[in-house]
Amino acid sequence: MLNIADTLHRWCREARPFALATVVDVHGSAPLPAGTSVAVDEDGTAIGSISGGCVEGAVYDLCRQVLRDRGAPQRTWFGYSDDDAFAVGLTCGGELDVFVQRVDPAGQPHLATALCEITQGRPAAVAQVVDGPEHLLGATLSVLGGDRAAHGRVADGPGDRVIAGQARALLRTGRTARVDIGGEGDGCAARLSVLVHVHASRPRLLVFGAVDFAAALSQAGRFLGYHVTVCDARPVFATPARFPHADDVVVDWPHRYLERTSVDGRTAVCVLTHDAKFDIPLLRLALSLPVTYVGAMGSRRTHDERMHLLHEEGVTADQLARLRSPIGLDLGARTPEETAVSITAEIIAQANQGTGRPLTRITGPIHRPPRLMNYR
Repeated sequence: MLNIADTLHRWCREARPFALATVVDVHGSAPLPAGTSVAVDEDGTAIGSISGGCVEGAVYDLCRQVLRDRGAPQRTWFGYSDDDAFAVGLTCGGELDVFVQRVDPAGQPHLATALCEITQGRPAAVAQVVDGPEHLLGATLSVLGGDRAAHGRVADGPGDRVIAGQARALLRTGRTARVDIGGEGDGCAARLSVLVHVHASRPRLLVFGAVDFAAALSQAGRFLGYHVTVCDARPVFATPARFPHADDVVVDWPHRYLERTSVDGRTAVCVLTHDAKFDIPLLRLALSLPVTYVGAMGSRRTHDERMHLLHEEGVTADQLARLRSPIGLDLGARTPEETAVSITAEIIAQANQGTGRPLTRITGPIHRPPRLMNYR
């Protein structure tokens, strides 16, 4: 639903009922991930897309039916269809599991609050029951960033606490996913499958070294949705005018800045200085932190010398194995802009556990959905 959060927020503020069709599971090369939604209001206005056009008409009709009948939510499945040119199906060969429910904003005021946070760029998560007892289907619970209390109700007994806890965990990782709860061990009597829609704060891209490559990388990082910080100890080079696409430009020794700033499992660290007096203390610290990516620019010779110095500084073999150096994928990049694409491509591959190989050289689904999570 987060792909249409702006409009849903407006409809909630206007207390306008709507039908919400959401992809809850994906198999194969489906075009859009789980959590993507289409919504239709009582006037027939439709927003969003779940298939890039293949099944939108059928989903629209189902939304209109759910709105008209005011009945229980429905689940439907769309797969590949090539036998009949006029059949409803996905031409990409994938499969979609779609959950359709009527939403009455007056009965779920917490939903408007969560959508407001999301439209303002603040972290929030909405948990939606997509499988379980009929009286719980479609129920939602929202969790806002920080330590604020959860609102709404999706389960009986202590199940709400379990789901809120898993929603907060997913909010920290920045990932939308389904969680299964119920049974022995978690205090929730009913077995539920809950889709947690997550809007996290922007992940951080820390770029060390105020060089031309950093200017191109900060622009590419901003385009990809990162909060970009450029840091360099030299004030003559580390200026906002040289890095207009960076959110922050910091004058400090790189390792000192990294010591005092906040990072998490989505943070990417790019070291572009290729100067040992900056690189070694910075990389020694970065490789000990729970960040998703650490890369360092330099030649093969620079890399070998850097690895030797880091080993002498006590960096372990496991930590050294995390270092992406020379930085980036082999794209034949020459210019700062091409190099920025090479680096960000490697960051994307690392974050999503991609191979970095050409799709023509590998088999299997092009789009690999996130692993289904089970918290039983």
